Amino acid sequence: MSDYPRLKEMGINNPHEIEKFGIYTVGTTDVLQITYDRKPGSLLPVSRRYKFPQAKKSVMVDSGTDKAQVLYESVGAFREAVHELEQLRAERAKGQDVAALIREELRLLEEDIALRTQYINSLVDRL
Repeated sequence: MSDYPRLKEMGINNPHEIEKFGIYTVGTTDVLQITYDRKPGSLLPVSRRYKFPQAKKSVMVDSGTDKAQVLYESVGAFREAVHELEQLRAERAKGQDVAALIREELRLLEEDIALRTQYINSLVDRL
């Protein structure tokens, strides 16, 4: 089972290639634009747009006069896709945090080794 079922339904088979995404609304349509990080020479598109028509909803404004107002709201598929993309971005950021932590630990280790080497060299010079 895929970690990102909505993205899979949309035809996104390699979510790890997603570089960034943007959302905007045109009229009564929500648009999700996804930009990919493609390898040089790839024939696949660098970006794609997915359109989700908004759902029409009537809301009672005044119960005394039975006035209703028409509102448009995002459909569930659009919200699910954005949620999965946010999850993907959070996982990627978490991985970068771990990489930064490892780099910092390596830097500290290199400093320790340099200090120990310097100390051992000073001992050798005393002989």
